[in-house]
Amino acid sequence: MKKRILLALLAPFIIATAHADEGMWTLYNLPDAIYEQMKQYGFQLSKEQLYQTNDAVKNAVVNFGGFCSGVVVSPNGLVFTNHHCGFDAIRQHSTVEHDYMLNGFYAKSYAEELPNEDLFVSFMIEQKDVTDELNRLGMDKLKLKDVEEFVDSIENVWQKDIRQKDSTLRVEIKPFYEGNKYYMTTYRDFKDVRLVFTVPKSMGKYGGETDNWMWPRQTCDYSVFRIYADPKTNGPAEYSKANVPYHPQSWAPVSLQGYKPGDFCMIMGYPGSTSRYLSSYGIQERRDAINAPRVQVREVKQEVMLRHMRASEAVRIMYESKYASSSNYWKNSIGMNKCIDSIGLIRQKQLFEAKIRLWQDSTGYLKGKLDFDKLSNLYLQRMKLTRLRTLFRETFFSFDDEITSRAWRSNWGMKVEGPKDKPQKQYFTFDDNSKEWDEATDCELLATLIRNYRLQVDSDYLPDFYQTIDKQFHGDYAAYVKALYKKSVLMKSGKPIYFNKKNYNKDLGVQYGLSISEIMAKITADRRQMSYDIAEQEKLLCDAVLRMEMDMPNYSDANFTMRMTYGQIGEYTLGGRPSGYYTTARSLWEKMQKADDNFEYFAEPVMHELMSQKDFGKYADKLTGTMQLCFLSNNDITGGNSGSPIFNGKGELLGLAFDGNWDSLASDIFFDRQLARTINVDVRFMLFMMDRWGHADRLLQEINAK
Repeated sequence: MKKRILLALLAPFIIATAHADEGMWTLYNLPDAIYEQMKQYGFQLSKEQLYQTNDAVKNAVVNFGGFCSGVVVSPNGLVFTNHHCGFDAIRQHSTVEHDYMLNGFYAKSYAEELPNEDLFVSFMIEQKDVTDELNRLGMDKLKLKDVEEFVDSIENVWQKDIRQKDSTLRVEIKPFYEGNKYYMTTYRDFKDVRLVFTVPKSMGKYGGETDNWMWPRQTCDYSVFRIYADPKTNGPAEYSKANVPYHPQSWAPVSLQGYKPGDFCMIMGYPGSTSRYLSSYGIQERRDAINAPRVQVREVKQEVMLRHMRASEAVRIMYESKYASSSNYWKNSIGMNKCIDSIGLIRQKQLFEAKIRLWQDSTGYLKGKLDFDKLSNLYLQRMKLTRLRTLFRETFFSFDDEITSRAWRSNWGMKVEGPKDKPQKQYFTFDDNSKEWDEATDCELLATLIRNYRLQVDSDYLPDFYQTIDKQFHGDYAAYVKALYKKSVLMKSGKPIYFNKKNYNKDLGVQYGLSISEIMAKITADRRQMSYDIAEQEKLLCDAVLRMEMDMPNYSDANFTMRMTYGQIGEYTLGGRPSGYYTTARSLWEKMQKADDNFEYFAEPVMHELMSQKDFGKYADKLTGTMQLCFLSNNDITGGNSGSPIFNGKGELLGLAFDGNWDSLASDIFFDRQLARTINVDVRFMLFMMDRWGHADRLLQEINAK
């Protein structure tokens, strides 16, 4: 819910200013009031140049891999995204002998650029509201539990229609405003994306978990990829050596001009998920039944991972991406709960809900449908099951160990080989991925997790394999897990696994997979009806808010579709202390001197030398005379925005968004204008590293920064 709404009971002058920088706005229907506010802040382009024209800003922004954002910065398809977005691609190309994660990478020619299996980028072509059309086809007559299947079926039909006109396009239909609206978005996907450049880990992940979500920040969080296309059509193509660099119709111009406090800035990207319309009861569930148990389980798993990673470089390469993914939202959950409590967010929501009740009583809108008492009781019933589901998913559904991953996949329909008319000879095969995991690490990790799960849950939700541990292994978790890895047929790689033979279901690993699948199904079934009922009430609550505030512009919660957020460059103040709005090379050099006390502050000698220079040439800021590394803006972002470009008022690239600040980690459910800040890496820092460390002259010429 928007802060403007949450503070509705406060003074009118506060309400008038609280919404200025908040909002994740869709572009095709950007409210005129928002565009006018952007112009007042210093935006210099026409409204059409955001979305409609051939050189529109949105045409340079990409969905990177289905989990991040990125921006095209050259006529030959170069893409900037965050280092942590490219991390797994970098890891997959790394070995102990050629450790690109640790040492960085630069392809000195097109031939040296590295392809990445399953990595893609998507360009948004257009978006439109299809709610009325879906309702005409019968959606509004359906119960909520049937809507998703209905929308999927329509999406499939419309997908076939658009593919007949242009085989390179696909469509997605997603709910907006808690399902009160549905938009269809058309995309063009490019599946040949190659790694071109990355800085060493010491810079791309500088500060590690110590500095994650923190300010001040000196992380050079970026990597460079290139889109490849069919040489005949300049369109999407599966990977081929014959493919050539993609030539986009337009790309983002890169600016060396910098910024100053109060300057307009705009971020465009793919924010993943927010819950601003969520009720007070939903926030309490988020705090106590999702965030808190997530923190507990991830602390357990991360301790095991980190210990093994620090003992072996080979293990570090295997698990570093998993560790980073886990630790990111472990810390986020800690910070979010802290913010929820420190600002009294649940109480603020309760006050706002009281206002909606009064409005509902006076207008009669949704009377007999939106029922706050019913919503409260539903959440109360679901709380225990939600906590249980979180513990289960964090233990068994995050694919941290190989046997659990294979156990799930074996039940989810692996590709079946063999004769269709002879079931006994049908089989599936797991590829040999032995370079992706370490048995000793996996075994300790899984044994620790299943022991921890048992301590946290009721016996009704223990999978049957715990009986096997007690009876056959005398309660020895480590021995049980070791047997899974040594004896289960699921750990065979590159060999047929005949799943219709009578001994298959007696296999220890198969039984493990079946037992966790059964518990997952039980948890899902026990939550299903109350979850539908809660979703219906939350949808009605959002509807009430939109109607009550129909004279004001409203944005929908994030759902990993393209959004724009505008704001200004600037610091914040906490406890009477100003944060500063940028960091310098000198501050990074000073932090490097603390590496003996904190290994996450280590950097190679060459980095010490680069950061201690007195002359940074064209990369130095014209006002401060030093090279600025990272900077703050008050844009509204969340997960998925990683790698999003931040533009100035002319639509020129200033850098990439890569993090939020610790003091506003509840921003997924509440945007605090006074404290919420986006942390961005300065494009001048990025280009400096390409120049002085990477000597990537061909890339710098291609980007042609002004």
